[in-house]
Amino acid sequence: MRKYTALFFLIMFMIGTDTFLISPLLPTLQTQFSVSTGIAGWMLGAYTLGSAIFALIAGPLSDGWNRRTVMLSGLLGFSVSTFLCGFADSFWTMCLFCFLAGVSAAFTAPQVWASIPAIMPASRVSKTMGIAFAGLAASQALGVPIGSWLAAAHWSVPFWTIGIASLLLAAVAFYSLPDLKPSVLNGERTAILRRYVPLMTSGKARSGFLAYLLLHLGSGTAFAFVGKWMADRFELPIGQIGTVMMFLGFGSLLGSMISSYATRKLGHAKAVVAGMSMLIVLYTAMPHLTNLPLVTIVYLIIFTTLGIIFPIVMGALTSLNASIRGTISSLANSTMNGANTLGAWLAGLLYVQLGGYSSIGIFSTVCLALSLGTFLFGGVLGRKADRTGQESATAS
Repeated sequence: MRKYTALFFLIMFMIGTDTFLISPLLPTLQTQFSVSTGIAGWMLGAYTLGSAIFALIAGPLSDGWNRRTVMLSGLLGFSVSTFLCGFADSFWTMCLFCFLAGVSAAFTAPQVWASIPAIMPASRVSKTMGIAFAGLAASQALGVPIGSWLAAAHWSVPFWTIGIASLLLAAVAFYSLPDLKPSVLNGERTAILRRYVPLMTSGKARSGFLAYLLLHLGSGTAFAFVGKWMADRFELPIGQIGTVMMFLGFGSLLGSMISSYATRKLGHAKAVVAGMSMLIVLYTAMPHLTNLPLVTIVYLIIFTTLGIIFPIVMGALTSLNASIRGTISSLANSTMNGANTLGAWLAGLLYVQLGGYSSIGIFSTVCLALSLGTFLFGGVLGRKADRTGQESATAS
């Protein structure tokens, strides 16, 4: 069973590394392809756009297929498209290959979460889920900085490395994973998209996903241009940007590890209120800091706080309806990537047109304030959230 746990961790690690890799490389790629700052963010947005669009159908559709086959196909596509990013000779070919990598990731990641309960004993499902989630956090702590250091040799090296490593993981998955055929009957597969109906008809679900969208829009917009801002503000080379990014990743990893402790001490609602209130203050102050060590510490706190909040919010969303948790996870993944896509585009406009990173900080603050209000008044957190599953079950 440990081999499955390690495999799932590494798959999520590779997907996470590819997701966040563009941010520290943005100044280099902008120069390489001679594009303006206003549209450079689309090299990040292309990946998240592909993932956002196809996540909506990847989860429900794959419920009717052999999950092992879907995971292998996704990993192969992810490997090839990421490898091709290293050969991109223009802005548009880079966007195309990043988009294809995002599409492949949308078919791969949901299979990890859906395969764990099917493969692992019930007593180890929760722990394995946590380890797989830690793969995403570790990708920020280790994968992105390592990628940045590799890019010091040449910008294409990180893409080739991730592509080759993912191909090796696909080979391991081919020889180690058993068949995971669907349990649904053929006649039931055509109605799979109807699983979204309970979420669309539930006011609590609509509020929850709107709040989740705003949360990722605020944090994603700030993250998209942090590498560009550090290069402009502190004149950092790409290797040093990667070192700073390492602290951001460690913050995310630390936050995910202590999230359950914060929940026990404060409760779901108070932990989210305290965390998002802190983020509002820090995102407002961040663009005005002139000391790099202080900036690094503040971003460590920000990502630790985000690491605490995200599991709590995700738990609240998946409790909306226990019978369609896979569909909820797919929709949450699509919402996250959709927000990051929009955030990458908006970050470019704000950075160029409205005063640099300070305008991004204000925008992130407004998004987080609206998100917090929507979470609270929508009843997604607290006692009302405990009854959401009943409401959604009734709606279905």
